Amino acid sequence: MKALVFHGPGQTSWQDVPDPSVKDAGDAIVRVDAVSICGTDLHIVKGDVPEVSPGRILGHEAVGTVVETGGDVLGVRPGDRVLISCISACGRCRFCREARYGQCRGGGGWVLGHTVDGTQAEYVRVPFADLSVHPLPSALSDQDAVLLADIFPTAYEVGVRNGRVRPGDTVVVVGAGPIGLAAVVTAQLYSPGRIIVVDLAEPRLAAARELGADATVGAREGPERLVEDLTEGLGADVVVEAVGVPEAFEMCTRMVRPGGRVANIGVHGKPAALHLEDLWIKDVTITTGLVDTRSTPMLLRLMAAGRLPGAELITHRFDLDRMEEAYDVFSRAADTGALKVVLGGPQHDTVAVRPKEQ
Repeated sequence: MKALVFHGPGQTSWQDVPDPSVKDAGDAIVRVDAVSICGTDLHIVKGDVPEVSPGRILGHEAVGTVVETGGDVLGVRPGDRVLISCISACGRCRFCREARYGQCRGGGGWVLGHTVDGTQAEYVRVPFADLSVHPLPSALSDQDAVLLADIFPTAYEVGVRNGRVRPGDTVVVVGAGPIGLAAVVTAQLYSPGRIIVVDLAEPRLAAARELGADATVGAREGPERLVEDLTEGLGADVVVEAVGVPEAFEMCTRMVRPGGRVANIGVHGKPAALHLEDLWIKDVTITTGLVDTRSTPMLLRLMAAGRLPGAELITHRFDLDRMEEAYDVFSRAADTGALKVVLGGPQHDTVAVRPKEQ
């Protein structure tokens, strides 16, 4: 099969690799029908995630069709259309028993495209399949559903829920990439008073307005002053960091009110200054976290009911074999206007049969 392989910082290739096979009784082999590229993948390619070793197949977001299962898999069978979660869960360790699947210590957590081969391939082995894939309703297209693999649960759990957004709150989202835009959407489930979005790119700010942001501002156009003006000098109740660079995080800590919350989502590859000389007296809560995906079933129901946007967030579509071109387009979002990039062929109507390795 073909897959996108990481060879070290700045080096990837779409190349032939061996087909995956069932290694453990809880595995499922899934044919990838739609797959997307995450900002975290760009961080990996830049070298910001040193745990990813050369030779790793990247990717952790996909929708596909089950083609084979191990003997212990009970929840899905060959032919089932499934969402592959970005988080795998053993279901037995302390953290899984607390539904904190992102912290799994039994071989799960964020493993796909990180410590085991991922989804940017024609086929993928999914460990702990009963807890790590979700059967999809026929009402959801592949390209809508793939947004539930990561960006919606991450934005909701790590941004909105960790930030404890409440009715009437002023919420600031710094970064209007896919995760930031998903935070704008899911924050509205809690009826905030206003949502303010900060970004460098006007097309992304326009997308934020279309998705419900009440005010937008360029990152170089005085966002801190705007927040101060709109809150009568108090600051925002909740600030969500959705970029992953030191400047964005430090800006968030300056915009939050006393007693407010900063929810960091961004993947940081460099140290950020924590100005405790200013923050120690303000009773500010700062949260970090990896998504657990415990909200995925609820978000699936919302999207199936038409309560969450899907294809509206997708700006570019490619065939699977144009993976390297898709990476280039996504990595140059300021020039290309890319929000979410999705790859995959036409819908499949028949049960998949894996080709034999030659």
